[in-house]
Amino acid sequence: MAMRRGRTTAHQGGPDEPDLTQGGTCLVRVVDHGDTDCAPVGTTPHQALELAGTGPDRMAFLLYPTAPATAVHELAEAWDLHPVLVEDLLHAGQRPKLERYGDVLFIVVRSAHYDDAREEVDFAEFHVLARPGAVAILCQDEVWFDGTPAQALVDPEDTAGDRAINALLDDELLTLGPEAVAYRLLDAIVDGYAPVLREVGIDRDQIERQVFSADPAVAERIYRLSQEVIDLQHATTWLVEVLRGLRGGFTKHEVAEELQTYLQDVADHLDRIGAQTAEYRESLTQILGVNSTLVAQRQNEDMKKISGWAAILFAPTLIAAVYGMNFQNMPELDWAFGYPMALLLMVGFSVVLYRVFKAKKWM
Repeated sequence: MAMRRGRTTAHQGGPDEPDLTQGGTCLVRVVDHGDTDCAPVGTTPHQALELAGTGPDRMAFLLYPTAPATAVHELAEAWDLHPVLVEDLLHAGQRPKLERYGDVLFIVVRSAHYDDAREEVDFAEFHVLARPGAVAILCQDEVWFDGTPAQALVDPEDTAGDRAINALLDDELLTLGPEAVAYRLLDAIVDGYAPVLREVGIDRDQIERQVFSADPAVAERIYRLSQEVIDLQHATTWLVEVLRGLRGGFTKHEVAEELQTYLQDVADHLDRIGAQTAEYRESLTQILGVNSTLVAQRQNEDMKKISGWAAILFAPTLIAAVYGMNFQNMPELDWAFGYPMALLLMVGFSVVLYRVFKAKKWM
């Protein structure tokens, strides 16, 4: 999905579209002790690095709302990225992962946003690169982690987009270096899972009530919501591995203690999200089992009624079949009351069977 599991092909700007490689929609900012300034329009990744290098506490921040091959290659050349890393940057649809190439940290992460109208979880994939003096975020699905269009983040007239960027960059934590931006993004994405789970929980409660209302459409709804929960569980499980990898490199890469504490808090939040996701998956499995049991019970009740009516109809049919054989030595055929007697037997057997089945609650 451009927001979901399909992908929108990235391309260089056409006649009526901005060209990412020329800085038209690639947001470049320079962060200095929490203060951020937009770099001039058209600033390249190489120039952003030079701007960041003009001060000891400066850092370049680059945001790509889309990731066309031209922009990736320009970034790779400016940052001297490993060819394997460049190959990863050119391909979307990856699971969350963590890799290091020399002094470059590469993180793939997926955010989640719930579309209540479709009852589907929309995922957005991000490629995050952090190196000394610079950090870059490449949006693979053209949406930000809260589901809003990523293009709004680079629109100078969109104040909401500007506030979203400031929320990511305006923090004392950013004085600890580029990896702090990656940690902030991870924190925002993990926090974004909570409202998704709340919406899933509301739909789950609705499904529970729907199951006992004998709605035949509930089974499909259970299956679809279960699939969304499974996808969400996969995303959170892989993200756990990313955080584990970051924690494993604390000592080797001399990560500041404050960043370590911050990441531990993110990991705690993610653990709660993972536990709640697993709980929802189990409860939906139980609801599906209850629904299957109720369907089987209703089918059994229907079969009882069908069998009862079949037995009631069988009795008069049997009597009619016997007297319909027209053998010569059948004295009842010559009786004056033979015909009324046959009808009385048919009605009598039917009434008796009906009362028997009614008493057994088959009817």
